[in-house]
Amino acid sequence: MGQAALLDTARTTLRQRLKAERQLVFQAFQEDGKPEKLLRSLRQVVDGVLLDAWQAAGLPEHTALVGVGGYGRGELFPYSDVDLLILLGQPADAITQARLEGLVQLLWDLGLEIGHSIRTVDECLSESAADITVQTSLLEARLVTGSAPLFEELQRRYRDALDPQAFFQAKTAEMRLRHAKHEYTAFALEPNVKESPGALRDLQVILWVAKAAGLADTFGQLATRGLITRMEARQLLEKESAFKDIRIRLHLHTKRREDRLVFDVQTAIAGTLGLTASGEGPDARRASEFLMQRYYWAAKTVTQLNTILLQNIEAQLFPQPSVAIPISAHFTQVGSLIDVVADDTFEKHPSAILELFVAMTERRELKGMTARATRALWHARTFIDEAFRADPGNKALFLRVLQAPRGLVHALRRMNEFGILGRYLPAFRKIVGQMQHDLFHVYTVDQHIMMVVRNLRRFTMPEHAHEYPFCSQLIADFHDRWLLYVAALFHDIAKGRGGDHSKLGMIDARGFCREHGISEEDTELVVFLVEQHLTMSTVAQKQDLSDPDVIQAFAAVVKDERHLTALYLLTVADIRGTSPKVWNAWKAKLLEDLYKVTLRVLGGEPHSADRELRTRQKEALATLRLFGLDANAHEALWKQLDVAYFLRHDASDIAWQTRALVDKVDADKPVVRARLAPIGEGLQVAVYVKDQPDLFARICSYFDRKNFSILDAKIHTTRHGYALDSFLVADENFAGSYRDIISLIEHELCSQLLSQEPLPALVRGRLSRVARTFPITPTVELRPDERGQFHVLSIAANDRMGLLYAIASVLARYRLNLHTAKIMTLGERVEDVFLIDGPALNNPRTQVQLETDLLDALKV
Repeated sequence: MGQAALLDTARTTLRQRLKAERQLVFQAFQEDGKPEKLLRSLRQVVDGVLLDAWQAAGLPEHTALVGVGGYGRGELFPYSDVDLLILLGQPADAITQARLEGLVQLLWDLGLEIGHSIRTVDECLSESAADITVQTSLLEARLVTGSAPLFEELQRRYRDALDPQAFFQAKTAEMRLRHAKHEYTAFALEPNVKESPGALRDLQVILWVAKAAGLADTFGQLATRGLITRMEARQLLEKESAFKDIRIRLHLHTKRREDRLVFDVQTAIAGTLGLTASGEGPDARRASEFLMQRYYWAAKTVTQLNTILLQNIEAQLFPQPSVAIPISAHFTQVGSLIDVVADDTFEKHPSAILELFVAMTERRELKGMTARATRALWHARTFIDEAFRADPGNKALFLRVLQAPRGLVHALRRMNEFGILGRYLPAFRKIVGQMQHDLFHVYTVDQHIMMVVRNLRRFTMPEHAHEYPFCSQLIADFHDRWLLYVAALFHDIAKGRGGDHSKLGMIDARGFCREHGISEEDTELVVFLVEQHLTMSTVAQKQDLSDPDVIQAFAAVVKDERHLTALYLLTVADIRGTSPKVWNAWKAKLLEDLYKVTLRVLGGEPHSADRELRTRQKEALATLRLFGLDANAHEALWKQLDVAYFLRHDASDIAWQTRALVDKVDADKPVVRARLAPIGEGLQVAVYVKDQPDLFARICSYFDRKNFSILDAKIHTTRHGYALDSFLVADENFAGSYRDIISLIEHELCSQLLSQEPLPALVRGRLSRVARTFPITPTVELRPDERGQFHVLSIAANDRMGLLYAIASVLARYRLNLHTAKIMTLGERVEDVFLIDGPALNNPRTQVQLETDLLDALKV
């Protein structure tokens, strides 16, 4: 039989055999749930198929088929690549090259996802020296079939060339970069079970560096060598098995190589593990929450043991004179690391647990802990009990950590990772690993709190002053800034208990402050911040900041400059700590504007409409003079504008719009002007046209068609019947080609307003993956404003393309006038507020029907 015929026969028989045997392995796993057995069985199935395929390909004797990477390690996940090295004794001639191509094509035709390379031994060594990834894959090389002497030559020469010290440094640097990519936390709501900190890759790094150093091939051997204890080795094996189990289930559920525990699959994976939901009402917990909390606790264990092991291996590879310099009765300094004087230091002196963190924050030369100190601390958390928490000395030590001049974030993160923070603050322990399904937080509750503390600390650091200069300026003059960190620790500590977490957290915060001897004045500030931590963002993003009554009411809440500044700093840090997608320049401007105008009111300056109007007009005129406009050029437009217009626009906006309309006050055609928004993000679009029905809906339909997000809308009607509307729109493509986009908007939107075509039909945009998994029930609330002049329409729903146009279409159908629109997007959730009026709102039945129609428009 010829070579081609052999390959064709193999192609048919091996494809069927591979499919059938894989299916049997999957069925066996469904029955026994043993991850190690599945990984081994799948590898054996593929080994057998590769052996037959190799024989069919008819390659020369002095060649070998080598498994590398995970497959070389002897395990294969259901949909992972099969990493192969085809090892040549000499460069391939034409016949060998043809047979190699036939083999590779055959393997792909069989349905194997292969990652392959074809190299000689010399080429392997050259690539290994240049690429740490290749060097790592060869570390786990395994002969599948072919020439054993050739494979042994590769193994021998690879070992001779391997530098264990350089390998250790390269792999740990690689690990740090990977951790940075995942923001140094295992507690993301959608972790990668292979790559996230504390996951499978961290376990593999341990064994890679240990094997390269010739220390051990397994966790059991590491325990035999004294690098970890037997109990720790068992813990690592248990966590490794748990992660493998989840990864296998991910592959089988998605039927592809999927390593992320995304929201879509968490409930299904939890179900396959026998986890079910529990409770009812606000205390109900999803099955996915039990799964993820189990995952997070496992990842925390791996993180700690990874640190211990890598330090021990490093000590073996880079032996240093261990000169211990005493720094206290309980600790010494070894190099730049802190060490305990004895293995039982924490057992005999539990207060030393907090003393260690005080030392690390107060001694700049200390960069970390020795492996011995790390291990002792990991096992010491159980010594923190009621008596420990009641000890005045321990209370004082904990406050010293919070008041530390440096290192606070690292200290709190370590305390959380070691389970110490949750032991010292029992309320905090309840939120460790707790998920949040509000569609804008991307971290568990405890990690969000750590992010908020981190953000507050960054305000104090000169190297980060360029990020939030106004916050850095404010915190520099803030006395006892450590109180902000206390507030940050407690602001979300009551999440998941049911009820108002701000009120419940306030009680916890007050108890902490009184137990720790914090003065009544400072206690009041901390309690205020916890109770009101959502207030400033709500006022800034949902209420009309041009309304003096809104500012006066907010000023009455904050009472003085110290409370206002503290609340502003906490609010910025809090929003920034939810998700990278939630914060934007527009929200920053709203908060800063609210801060500044409230500060003026607190300083005794009345927030009167007349004063504000004169100030803005004066600043706008000063800007107009810079552009050489005639001193009276503005008058024709300004006499058509009322007080509300000037109060709702900045002086720069007023000057920009005046320049654009100075000779077009009675224009017959629409005027559309756009510019880069002064806040540094998005485009500002002004529309000036004779007022017409459905105008807002028509403009929204245009932006919707262009996939622009509307961040803000200011709607105004002049005294002579023109609409002067301003929109802030955003799109990720603006930065690179904003001039072209500005020209396009000015031309196309003007043409659309001229055409007066019927409004386009509504297209219900699809929800995002996250929103589909955690849908929220849309809400519509319609109520008169405090003056009874307008109605306030509040809408909350899942975000999707076309949502604002859908709302605008309903308002147009009822012939309602829109005065302002506050568009607030929080991740996958929108909370929009509109100020509207119109004859239809005078009828209670019509109001009910309006709410019903809006709810229908919000449906997907």
